[in-house]
Amino acid sequence: MNLDIDILINKYGQDLDVLDQIQDVFDNLDQVKQEEMLNGITYLILQSKPIYEDVEVAINSSGLKPSLTPCILLKKGVLNANLQKIIKLPKREYNSVLKLFLNLFKIAYKRRFDIEKNKNDKWWYSDLSDESNINKIRKTNR
Repeated sequence: MNLDIDILINKYGQDLDVLDQIQDVFDNLDQVKQEEMLNGITYLILQSKPIYEDVEVAINSSGLKPSLTPCILLKKGVLNANLQKIIKLPKREYNSVLKLFLNLFKIAYKRRFDIEKNKNDKWWYSDLSDESNINKIRKTNR
């Protein structure tokens, strides 16, 4: 993933209204790039340290049916190997996977955000509603 996508996803974690932008970016990628993006989101999920209890909340907040394959697989645990199995589902599942992963990320991210916000060494916990912060992030991380 590139920095702009990272910023969008972290904005989503801060409840900023960017879901349509994330979906547009995702929809305009080829299958290989979509898989790369899902892998990047997996990294962000794991970095945010989700707990098992986040799974049900993520499924409910995603609006997906709990009987969908990505949801069933996620209920088996939030381990990297399990997330990789979800990414390897057929392309027709990718939009569901994206929604599920974004919701799981947001839940875990919010918990970490409360602890880590405004730490200078972690730009992803700065106030991303402030465009000057985003400009600083782009200048120092390109």
